[in-house]
Amino acid sequence: MFGFGLGADKTRMVSASEALPGRAEAIPTADTHAVWGRPLRAPVPEGMQEAMFGMGCFWGVERIFWQTPGIWLTMVGYAGGFTHNPTYEEVCSGKTGHNEVVRVIFDPAQVSYEALLRRFWEGHDPTQGMRQGNDRGTQYRSGIYCCSEAQKAAAEATRAAYATRLAEAGHGAITTEILAAPVFYFAEEYHQQYLHKNPQGYCGIGGTGVSCPIGLPT
Repeated sequence: MFGFGLGADKTRMVSASEALPGRAEAIPTADTHAVWGRPLRAPVPEGMQEAMFGMGCFWGVERIFWQTPGIWLTMVGYAGGFTHNPTYEEVCSGKTGHNEVVRVIFDPAQVSYEALLRRFWEGHDPTQGMRQGNDRGTQYRSGIYCCSEAQKAAAEATRAAYATRLAEAGHGAITTEILAAPVFYFAEEYHQQYLHKNPQGYCGIGGTGVSCPIGLPT
């Protein structure tokens, strides 16, 4: 991606007082999902649930989830920082505090939240702090943003179980933040379903090769 290696230390989390102010109006984004044609701002249908994850560059992360059976909608955006309605350039500056995240709407009758957590843990390296592979900066940190107390409990349980597996394989400590879901700001139109529109596009996402013992498909 394009947000690393230039200027100041972007691996240092900005404070609220240092953050860019942003803007009152939301930035433009896509109207529909490029893969499924569903309205991107559709409300969560009855019986479905939402989840939010940060795993590094959101282009590759979104593809992981739209390819997961039971997912009804995916979208990319910014969350976890201080700047209102940020642009991609502002997030890349390291001065918003936001993470690149993917918000998903899923049918729990078809895929459990625990199964999504398995995709999360195995789909990236959660031990790298403020980076993911060659992408460096606070926007690439590992994060689970929980929409309920049940999600928080599941996230913490899987973190504990996966930490043991990672340690046995010689990896360091997990740095994933587990927080209540913050405000989600949509990213620009060209970021939505980027790797569907650009199949040969950049994807810096890669796991550790260590399997997660929780959330296995039934």
